[in-house]
This record gives sequence, structure tokens and C-alpha cells, in this order.
Amino acid sequence: MTNFDKKRVVVTGLGAITPIGNTVAEYWGGLLNGRNGIGLISLFDASKHACRIAGEVKGFDPHDYMKSKEAKRMDRFAQLAVSASKQALADAQFEINDLNAEQVGVMIGTGIGGLKVLEDQETVLIKRGPDRCR
Repeated sequence: MTNFDKKRVVVTGLGAITPIGNTVAEYWGGLLNGRNGIGLISLFDASKHACRIAGEVKGFDPHDYMKSKEAKRMDRFAQLAVSASKQALADAQFEINDLNAEQVGVMIGTGIGGLKVLEDQETVLIKRGPDRCR
């Protein structure tokens, strides 16, 4: 058994930003009450698509968790992930500082990443050229 195999993970705090609640308490209440988070898509015009329903997060404001500059540079999926992570840190009453910063980590897996950024940058590439993409 290697040292890596002996390491433990401890969940000390929870965060949730979901279609049925934007905090752990709201989410849990939604589960217990059978709340339905599925509705008509509102984040983009879905009128030309066969499916016009989804489980969208409603009432989420990234500025509750980050500065405008940070929010502007992130796709929505990243804003949601960072915000839920900040909820979990607060729930755990955990503060990242110089002593523990190298012992704390988060890994996020995504198949494609932020589709909005991908689409926006494709438009920039076509209209303005590769030097204008970020």
C-alpha cells in the first residue's frame, strides 16, 4: 500500500446550488417536499429546439460569492461550482490561509466545460480572427 492509498478525504462542509434550491437547506427542503426543478428554458432562446425544458438554476447571483471581475471571466458552470465550494467552506467554518493552502484542493471534472464561452469565442474567431480570442 502506498502513501497515496492511505490518504483520507473528510467532508466537513456542504454547498449546493441546484434547480430546487441555492443553498443546502433550500435543496434539502426541496427534496423533502418533492419540489420540481424542471421548467421552460429561460437562459437562452430554446424555441427552435425540440426540447425546451431543463433543470435550470434560478435566482443565482454570482456577485453574492465573487467580485464582478471574477464573475465576468468565468462561464456559468464555473460560477456555480466556485459558489457552491464557497458555501461548503463557510459551512465547515474553514478558512484557507498560508498555513493550510497547500493542503486544500478541489477537482472538477467536465466533459466539455463552459459551452457559453465556447460558443462566444467561436463567434469572435469567425468575426474578428484568432488574435481576438481569449
